[in-house]
Amino acid sequence: MNLFLISILVLGGIGVIAAILLYFISRRFNVVEDPRIGQVEELLPGANCGGCGRSGCHDFAVACVGADTLEGLVCPASGSAVMARIGEIVGLVASEAKPKVAVLKCNGTCDVRPRVARYDGAQSCAVLAMAGTGEGSCPFGCLGCGDCVVACNYDAVRINPETGLAEFDDQKCVGCGACVKACPRHIIELRDKGPRGMRVWVACSNTEKGGVASKECKAACIGCSKCVKVCTHEAITVTNNLSYIDYTKCKLCRKCVDVCPTHAILTANFPVKKPAPAAETPAANVNA
Repeated sequence: MNLFLISILVLGGIGVIAAILLYFISRRFNVVEDPRIGQVEELLPGANCGGCGRSGCHDFAVACVGADTLEGLVCPASGSAVMARIGEIVGLVASEAKPKVAVLKCNGTCDVRPRVARYDGAQSCAVLAMAGTGEGSCPFGCLGCGDCVVACNYDAVRINPETGLAEFDDQKCVGCGACVKACPRHIIELRDKGPRGMRVWVACSNTEKGGVASKECKAACIGCSKCVKVCTHEAITVTNNLSYIDYTKCKLCRKCVDVCPTHAILTANFPVKKPAPAAETPAANVNA
């Protein structure tokens, strides 16, 4: 018999036997997935950002379908409406979470933070953090290489070329926390978005004593506690020379903003304050 024909028959026979074996193996180990998992996953954004605490959207969908309660299961990128729909699919009441947004705990712009070095290496905050303090004198400030920009799947972060700081678009930010994990200095925080987007926070992470912190950055918190004294809601504490505003207690009165001597407390989305009307000067009496 022709050697070529024999080769074809042998290889074809091996292929048929392998196909039969694979068929029975697939039948034996077949796993039937709950169709609701696919329905839930279709509602999710598919960014696999990890903001829900799971490895990805599919894992989150599996967790929702297999859970006895949706308490603690929230996709920050989807919102309340989508979570309510997921609750309908799995027959559970969806837990409602307040929308969060990322803020930068640094206000050390180029004009207030002295530049002490020049970095020409890889544009990575993680690499620069390992190399030293960065280009600025503050060892706690934003490094400005954009690791947070790369980590964001929603185009909500950019590095301002004038200030050298990360900026967050609260209309695009979903509060997934990917940027928080990417920052090697841990100076990005997720906070409640606040009513109409209004929020107040301390834009500083420097824990040095006041004199040292002010030399490193003119906009640094110096731990003077003036903000603590004016706050009537016990929302502000000073720990390790650094103020912190608890957004769960803050009533957005902004008294702390007015008394901060270094302007380390920032606000977002507040209406512009109208200037106080000037006092009328009484007309001078003119004697004829």
